[in-house]
Amino acid sequence: MNILVVGNVVKDVFLNLNSHTEHLEADKHGIQWLDVGFNSSEHHFFNRNSSLGGAAISLEVLTKMGLQASVSGTDLSTTDGELSSLSPIEIYRYILIADEKVSYFVPSTRKTTDFTAPSTPVDYLYIDRSAELTPETVTQLLAFLDASPTTQLILYLQPTSGRAIKPLIPRATLVFVEGATTSAPADIAPDKLIRISETSIEHSGATVHLDTSRVNIATHLSLYSIATATIVGGVALDRPLEQCFALAQANVAHSTLTASLTLDELELLVRDTPEQSSLELTAASLMLPGKGILAADESGGSIKKKFARLHIPDTYDTRRDYRNIFLATPDLQSYITGVILFDETSTQLADTGQSFTDYLISRRIIPGIKVDQGLASLPHSVETYTQGLDGLDQRLREYYTRGLRFAKWRAAFTIYTSTSGELLTPTDHAITENCRSLAQYASACQSAGLVPIVEPEVVYDGYYTIAQNATVTGKILDTLFAELAKCGVSLGACILKVNMILDGKRYQLTPPAEVGRATATVLREHVPSELAGVVFLSGGQTVEQATANLAAIEANGPFPWPVSFSFARALQDPALYAWAGDNKNTDSARQAFLSRLIANTDALKNSP
Repeated sequence: MNILVVGNVVKDVFLNLNSHTEHLEADKHGIQWLDVGFNSSEHHFFNRNSSLGGAAISLEVLTKMGLQASVSGTDLSTTDGELSSLSPIEIYRYILIADEKVSYFVPSTRKTTDFTAPSTPVDYLYIDRSAELTPETVTQLLAFLDASPTTQLILYLQPTSGRAIKPLIPRATLVFVEGATTSAPADIAPDKLIRISETSIEHSGATVHLDTSRVNIATHLSLYSIATATIVGGVALDRPLEQCFALAQANVAHSTLTASLTLDELELLVRDTPEQSSLELTAASLMLPGKGILAADESGGSIKKKFARLHIPDTYDTRRDYRNIFLATPDLQSYITGVILFDETSTQLADTGQSFTDYLISRRIIPGIKVDQGLASLPHSVETYTQGLDGLDQRLREYYTRGLRFAKWRAAFTIYTSTSGELLTPTDHAITENCRSLAQYASACQSAGLVPIVEPEVVYDGYYTIAQNATVTGKILDTLFAELAKCGVSLGACILKVNMILDGKRYQLTPPAEVGRATATVLREHVPSELAGVVFLSGGQTVEQATANLAAIEANGPFPWPVSFSFARALQDPALYAWAGDNKNTDSARQAFLSRLIANTDALKNSP
């Protein structure tokens, strides 16, 4: 299918102002406005990035969906998967961002859209949102449609569309009308009318809600283009409109300014789940096949111990530099769907000047957050419970506002046995208390719009057999899923992070084949099929041991749910030792990290 997009390509230049300088001024009403009369001695840009916008976004979406598309009158090429212009762009929009306030600078007069009739037939002619049509251009378009009767027209109308476009309406197969309350021309048949706003798509009385929670300053300008172009692409691929809307819903929720999703990625997100909620879409995105989740959420105490072993100063800057090794690794998004952050890390700045949260989003990696507050002793017991429920609702709302879209809570269970080998811990009381807290946390997460990862970990550093591990883990999982049900947690928007089934570290080293069989058996017997996915923790195993055991588990698939990894030390330790606190070693540290990413994603391909 060939699609010709008629519209204007623009250059969007995003200028982030340094938040540590004064750049806001108050008017007589006390309202703060961006002071644009600044000079370089007073104000500084800490981040500047540019992207092609307007019709180029529609071209990006259509091309990613596998269609042959071009923009009339514009010579664009694709370089390394990104659109680049071979001819000068005539329209620039400057977007100044400061303290969540945005000022737009656009040309005072809109450039009229050029139309060049194609030399070969096209199947669809799409009048993009960015088009500015004159009566003369409309006449050219009508003449082309008369000469090419098999070409179908799809038209976009927005509140600023002039009268010149009106003669095209009767010729259109579909007409998009922008705005929830904008009046639609009376001559548009209801089955041809699609109304689109910032929050929904409406057609024939049905409404599809758009999850724009991940739409940041950069992607907001392209929301309409992403949604409509995806629907156009779906129509060109002969998909039912309902499926086209689902594809658009997924693309809006997961695209960034310069990267929409491929057709395969979109179909995977909506496959068999046309009524998926945004939480389920996020969970499905985290569990995309062939990728894992990076756990970079060590608490302040944990990272202090790591650094002490290598005599690395434990400071705010060294912790930032350490996290930056991993989060700024080139092509990280090819191996990782999400990253679990520690609270401090979520607000630290990447080299681009963005927070690590925003930086991950810009790379199409979902940022998550550790929300539990560590272990404390149960009264009159050697066992522990996890702290953090107090004030959790408020913290989750704040994290959601920052752009974080999933969370993690860990409960730890230690196996102690008597001299005769009888299980002493974990007790029923400790299992119930911890699983109840996990369920309460998971329910609070989903209420706040975050996907919960529940992590009941049987600690590896113990003296117990693989059979005892299987018994304890199975009992914990049964209790956990019972408590999740009591709290009304949707399993389709919940991920389990769990230990592998193996002998305790102080007992013996278990062969990977045995780990694979035992783990697969426990999961199949105790994990409901409707769960969004299962990820494994490495839990103190060596990097090679964790990877070998992951591959062995995968070899015992397929499973009713996606299976992957969420490793911390098993991915990071080689990089930590390569870096050793010296930023001159950052490149070698990243190479060590990359080698572990490749090894573990390769292990995921071990499924039969």
